[in-house]
Amino acid sequence: MNFPEPSLVPVNGVQLEVFEAGQQNAGKPIVLCHGWPEHAFSWRHQMAALAEAGYHVIAPNQRGYGNSSRPTEVTDYDIAHLSGDLVALLDHYGYDDATFVGHDWGAMVVWGLTLLHPNRVNKVINLSLPYQERGETPWIELMEAVLGGDFYFVHFNRQPGVADAVFDENTFQFLRNLYRKNLPLMEPRPGMAFIDLARAEVPLGEPVMSDDELAVFVSAFESTGFTGSVNWYRNLDRNWHLLAEVDPIIKQPTLMIYGDRDMIAKSDRLADFVPNVDVVTLDCGHWIQQEKPEETTRAILTWLEQQDATVRAR
Repeated sequence: MNFPEPSLVPVNGVQLEVFEAGQQNAGKPIVLCHGWPEHAFSWRHQMAALAEAGYHVIAPNQRGYGNSSRPTEVTDYDIAHLSGDLVALLDHYGYDDATFVGHDWGAMVVWGLTLLHPNRVNKVINLSLPYQERGETPWIELMEAVLGGDFYFVHFNRQPGVADAVFDENTFQFLRNLYRKNLPLMEPRPGMAFIDLARAEVPLGEPVMSDDELAVFVSAFESTGFTGSVNWYRNLDRNWHLLAEVDPIIKQPTLMIYGDRDMIAKSDRLADFVPNVDVVTLDCGHWIQQEKPEETTRAILTWLEQQDATVRAR
């Protein structure tokens, strides 16, 4: 892949490894936020097309990933820090606001960024993870009560370091087994699913990407280990508290892209919290922009064109 060379950008007390395309389109920024356990490279299929459509495309490896900083304190990965990095990234480029695109955990960060810094976000495009209602109970506490201690969100919090070590020991095997599509339907087994996945010698389904593409992710995590990225999960209840006082309604125009076979559930109350939302569902699993690259790019560009047309018509 002809993926851009990165630069290191100082923001918010850390450095982010940032990949750009369409720098000639200054003034029309779109920021692409990867999920877990991913890398800015997961947007490789979208970057050139977005640049060609007139956008300044900014794809950071967020803190804990790639050659970006990996602070040692767990609390340095809460939503205040993660959203603060993105605000500082806009400041670095001299932008008041931008369109933000997130997948998986990147979507969680974009939702949080939009709640905490609404003036810095002009449009939201999120993939896989819908808006998460805050509710009366902290998220990990709720998941533990409903899904048990082996559910990976809970396990990461209650048994710190255990899963990280297994992932670090089996980096290639874990990522090879994780980045799959067209998986057979199976009953869930007891135990921590991701630890089992990291130790499984035979992958299921079909690969999402080529061996060369997978090697980019494997090399990155062999270099960094997994603890920085898993620390995002260890702040979920902290984030619940940090979001206590904000207006919970996302007012920006929003596109939500689901994968029909994604294990993450769709939200039946999305429009209650995101009233200006349009929804697109693609026939794929969790790794939406990599499983269905052309369809994802088309959905994003079509929606952005519609938003521009609406603004011009006013």
